[in-house]
Amino acid sequence: MEYEIFLIRRKNEVMKRLLTLLFLAFAFVGRSQTVLRFEALDQTTKDPISRLMIVPIVNGKYAEEFYTDLDGEAYLTVNNTDTVRFHFEHVAYEVKNAPETKVYDYKDTITIKLKLIWTRTRDLREVEIRAPGVPDTVYQSERLSVCDFEFLPNGKMLLLTYPKNYKRGTELLYYDPYTGPFEIPTKEKPLELVRDFRGNPHVVSEKDVMGITNYNEKIQLSHIDKAYYMSYIAPIVDSNTSRYFFSNYNSLYPAFDYFTYSFVDSSYRKIAQIEDEFMMELYRSEYKWVDIRTKIWAKEKEFETGIDAEVWVGATYFTQSIYYKEVYAPMFSRNDTVFVFDHYKNLMFRYDAKGDLMDSVSIYYHLRPKESGWKKLLLQDQVTGQIYIVYENAGKTTLQHFDSATGKLGEIIPLYFRYADNIIIRDNYIYYVYRPFESLQKKYLYKEKMAINYPEAITFRNQKPY
Repeated sequence: MEYEIFLIRRKNEVMKRLLTLLFLAFAFVGRSQTVLRFEALDQTTKDPISRLMIVPIVNGKYAEEFYTDLDGEAYLTVNNTDTVRFHFEHVAYEVKNAPETKVYDYKDTITIKLKLIWTRTRDLREVEIRAPGVPDTVYQSERLSVCDFEFLPNGKMLLLTYPKNYKRGTELLYYDPYTGPFEIPTKEKPLELVRDFRGNPHVVSEKDVMGITNYNEKIQLSHIDKAYYMSYIAPIVDSNTSRYFFSNYNSLYPAFDYFTYSFVDSSYRKIAQIEDEFMMELYRSEYKWVDIRTKIWAKEKEFETGIDAEVWVGATYFTQSIYYKEVYAPMFSRNDTVFVFDHYKNLMFRYDAKGDLMDSVSIYYHLRPKESGWKKLLLQDQVTGQIYIVYENAGKTTLQHFDSATGKLGEIIPLYFRYADNIIIRDNYIYYVYRPFESLQKKYLYKEKMAINYPEAITFRNQKPY
């Protein structure tokens, strides 16, 4: 509930006596602030109510919330020229008939009495405890199939769904397991959900990118130009309190670099160079086998842009062949350490929070991917920061924990269902989308509990937005 208090300056009245006029004039000059005293009482018993949350909205902007004490009182100092609204919230009470008060300069303290009514008791929902490895249905629908999902920073979810055919139309849902889903209207058809370096989900459409945040259980939307997002936000991989970590990755080139950008002095530097040397050799050699017309075109492009003719041919022709494989060398962070997995040097590099190289660990899980079933995919738990390797053999998906201290692989975690899609790990749970083969069932969202509980850690992606 929100109530508004207007703080206005009272016009001076013409006083009959000069002494009274001077006294009031000095009083107005001396006082430019007013103290608001909140008094929360049970309307029936007249007992004071503690822990009433009061959120001030000063001149249209949210300020830090505060609470009533054991005596049911709370205080706030405001300027006499401000316009202030208040949002009241309590776990078991509801504010009723909050007075609309006008505050004048000549008042030092104004008491706002709040009468609270006992409205409800909190029902404890049934809690179902499942053994590790047994799937639990998170979301199911007889009308909609889930094709993508992401988590908001508060743990609630965004679901990208479709009724019959993904290409014909999609629906974006905000999902709370206690209150149920509701649709978020969008101007354009949502195509996918992506997660930025701050841990905020974004909805990508054909021409636009829409950021979604949740404040006080209210969904807020912000539209971002897609070209701007892809050029200036998407390349940022992670961030901390002092710098960005970003890359110049391009899917059409078999090499890229990692950089850091400092907030303190606006400087940036390269910290890692990733290159698939074997793929690069094939990539550049494609220039030798194209016809003369293509070579002339590539040379013209080289003179125009400064980029080698071999790169132009490789990006245009070799990337379309079955032999081209994109570079995969992900970066993760946990607490004060940054990890870069260079699968082409068979090393995992460890950096500190400033981007300085500390040491490296040998890695071997990516070798012989046909035998092992490695899907060229690493996943990080969004809450604990633990890293997992993803394998798939004959449709059976398994995860294996990676020890970032030694480079050794830990326990194997098989998923219950075959052909699981869109796997996300959060707080020691594995979430994925699945539909039984040759079944009329829609695609449901499932989760499975891991056997081991890792503690919560600080990952740059799960910090609150700043």
